[in-house]
Amino acid sequence: MAREFQRGHKAKISDLTAGTDLYVGVQISGPGLTFDISCFGLDADERLSDDRYFIFFNQPKSPEDSIQLLGAQSGDTESFRVTLDQIPSQIQKLSFTATIDGDGQMSQIAPGYLRIVAGGEEVARYSFDGSEFSTERAVMVGDLYLKDVWRFAAVGQGFDGGLDALLKNFGGEVAEEEPEAAPQQPAVPAQSQAPAFAPPPQAVAPAPSFGAPPAPAQAAPAAPPVAGTTPPAPAAPTSPQTFTPPGQTFTPPGAPPAGQFAPPGAPAGQFTPPGAVAGQFAPPGTPGAFPGQAQPFGGGTQLAPVPPEANVRVVLTKYAEAPVGDRWTEQNTNLVRATLTKDAPILAKQGSMVAYQGDIDFAHKGSGLLGKLTGALTGQGMSLMRCTGNGEVFLADEASRVFVIRLQGEQIYTSAQGVLAFDESLETEVRRIEGAGLPGGGFFSMLFSGTGAVVVKTRGVPVVLPVGAATYVDGNAVIAWSAGAQAVTTTSLRLRRSGYARQTTEAVNLQFRGAPGNFVVVQPFEV
Repeated sequence: MAREFQRGHKAKISDLTAGTDLYVGVQISGPGLTFDISCFGLDADERLSDDRYFIFFNQPKSPEDSIQLLGAQSGDTESFRVTLDQIPSQIQKLSFTATIDGDGQMSQIAPGYLRIVAGGEEVARYSFDGSEFSTERAVMVGDLYLKDVWRFAAVGQGFDGGLDALLKNFGGEVAEEEPEAAPQQPAVPAQSQAPAFAPPPQAVAPAPSFGAPPAPAQAAPAAPPVAGTTPPAPAAPTSPQTFTPPGQTFTPPGAPPAGQFAPPGAPAGQFTPPGAVAGQFAPPGTPGAFPGQAQPFGGGTQLAPVPPEANVRVVLTKYAEAPVGDRWTEQNTNLVRATLTKDAPILAKQGSMVAYQGDIDFAHKGSGLLGKLTGALTGQGMSLMRCTGNGEVFLADEASRVFVIRLQGEQIYTSAQGVLAFDESLETEVRRIEGAGLPGGGFFSMLFSGTGAVVVKTRGVPVVLPVGAATYVDGNAVIAWSAGAQAVTTTSLRLRRSGYARQTTEAVNLQFRGAPGNFVVVQPFEV
């Protein structure tokens, strides 16, 4: 049974199949759209340092035949044969891409997929559709990459340019155009047809005997023809600029919308969306004039209402999901995304999940380390949940700023209240800094050690202070500090209570001591 992947998921090829002779099929389509599907063989710097490893319709195989373009097979728009153990050592990644040949954008595509077949069995599938993209004209669908061993990553990352721009992005050179000739699919040379797993190019529809079973249909089938009538011929490709999704009017990229739009907070008459004609706009409900004014607000020009066909993507594009990074991705200053796999769970503050994609399980009660942390930290207003599964989890806490701190065999202290989430693989120790006058008789901190990530949250933009001979921080404002710094509780005798915001009892702070190079992170907010 094929393993289903979602965008950002990764896996070792050895976990999917023991074979190294792979069939990679890509299915992508859209009304009136034509696609170029290619494979870029990239070096360790993710550059196309050898043009012979750019596999596309005009160069159907690599020099040693380790990567071959097979053409349409078994319901796939395009397919490749990849023999991993024959790929030369300088090629570290194979990036499979799809670009639109001509006008159009990826938001128009129908449901599609990239699949991997080995030994006659489909072992992996990554499905996608147009709702994941907007005005992009290309998509990097998936990668086979070498990191100790060969692995697969479902990428699904849009790219604004076409094939030429994608080629330049990977460091390749675009050849000068020659007189146009009728496009045709080149035949695969006889020596690459010899293996029994691949059918001759002229074979229609049957699956390659090396392992490409017919792909199940993704899109809804067309209505059957009426008995006794001749099925209509396929419609000729039309310009994507005339495509109209049901219930809305489509505005192609670069075309001026019928009306101007300003996002919330933008001054009227000063914002022009991408591709729009400069003009002025006032949202519905703007007063015609303030008392005593002779002209409408915003000037003497009569302002038009928002047209119903204004493209909502103009507003929402800047809020689109951030490109896939590593396991932890800062979506924005207030939101972090964790990409989970079954063997690598995370711990997060209860109630911090704002969205998730995939098959994720949230355990709000646990034992062992989780139970210890939950019990010890509840006095500080924090309890944890364990997130496991395959997918993506978006975490936030009351719009606090979030920061991902990645540890590589290092240590760091954080306050209990400053932790949003962390990798369960990290070694974690709860420590109490004893001190008179502190809530509960002490201040809880967490010491993280090992390799992994800790997500801390702050109210406002923090400041990182070097630890000196006399560095004092309010116990409620400290967020994190280096493991080499020693924290000692003190009761401030020289400062008045008014020096601490909202402080109604005696002020308590922490003094930090340590050798040069140590630091403490302070937020501009008190609990």
